[in-house]
Amino acid sequence: MTTLNRRRFIELGSVAGALGAVSPGFSFGAAQRLRGDATQDPDDRVIRLSGDGLGLTTTQYSRLLTHLAEQKGIVPDSYILDGVVDELEKQFARILGKERAVFMPTGTLANHLAVRELAGGPGRAIVQAESHLYQDTGDCVQTLSNITLMPLAPGRASFTADEVQQLLDQTRTGRVASRVSVISIESPVRRKQGAIFDPAELKKVVALARREGIRLHLDGARLFLEAAYAGRDVAEYTHPFDTVYVSLYKYFNAASGAILAGPRNLLDGMYHTRRMFGGGLSHAWPFAAVALHYLTGFSDRFGRAIRKSDELIRALSAHDAFTIERILSGTNLFHLRVRGTDATAYQKKLAGLGIMLPGPSADGSFLIGVNETLNRTTATTLADAFRRAIAG
Repeated sequence: MTTLNRRRFIELGSVAGALGAVSPGFSFGAAQRLRGDATQDPDDRVIRLSGDGLGLTTTQYSRLLTHLAEQKGIVPDSYILDGVVDELEKQFARILGKERAVFMPTGTLANHLAVRELAGGPGRAIVQAESHLYQDTGDCVQTLSNITLMPLAPGRASFTADEVQQLLDQTRTGRVASRVSVISIESPVRRKQGAIFDPAELKKVVALARREGIRLHLDGARLFLEAAYAGRDVAEYTHPFDTVYVSLYKYFNAASGAILAGPRNLLDGMYHTRRMFGGGLSHAWPFAAVALHYLTGFSDRFGRAIRKSDELIRALSAHDAFTIERILSGTNLFHLRVRGTDATAYQKKLAGLGIMLPGPSADGSFLIGVNETLNRTTATTLADAFRRAIAG
């Protein structure tokens, strides 16, 4: 968080409470009850309409860890082996429908090591030009594992099976043979504001990869969000892929961490490679315990948040001052434009009511993120606050 300091939030606590934002019991209820008295941290009432998760403050995070340690007990790991980390890995393996899951300190490392292991040596891997693996990892796969990334579909969330086939044909006819051994697909795509990979093309790409003996990796950092919007089980998405990565900090609210899941024969010895690349943390329990806490019941909670956001969108769309623009093939992000008021001033007015919008873009719109903080109030109450902020 933020644009308001703690003192200002305390002053506004009663206003936020009037919004009906206090709703103990779902995922955040444990953190709300940590004090053991009637006092509540104002940060626990904030509706944070940006990002994928709760945006825990350091105080909230430390209180939650204390609560989990005192009330449930946390069995520590040793260099990311055993203890609560092992419990987290087993839970994710089961939910993702894979034989084995391994904790990774970062998603960058998870994606890199997945492609490295699937490739089995130097070669080529097909990726989206807009993917995190291609755009945001400092050429780690190329530099450290001698695997050339072949980008497709610049400016788009999806590539097509025809584009893959064309690239395979070009590779075969090159003067020097260099086989494509891996296809890595990110969905939803962060650089395309949460747009998903086209499902029809995905089926064709999977079929093509199987015919060609090419292995598949899913960068599913935000996979649980996509599954919730489609009303599908995450294991349906992961089934065609050899490996899958899921973020632990984006919406499971850990301070850091990732899960890489796949076949046992590929991942059982992965801790050696993880350590070789500098990922052998002495302890990962502060991340694993929090992620495990929020994993339980996540799909139901996030489903409620989606329904509230849909109600909010309908309510605001009925008002002349608001324009809503959904992301094409998107998930939990949408654009909000507010007419008749300065965007920055409007953001500050809502902040005074305990509703935190992201900073306005150059055109004055807000890129709203749907997350679990919506479950702290009702859509009706929230829409009323949006309207009152214009009138005020």
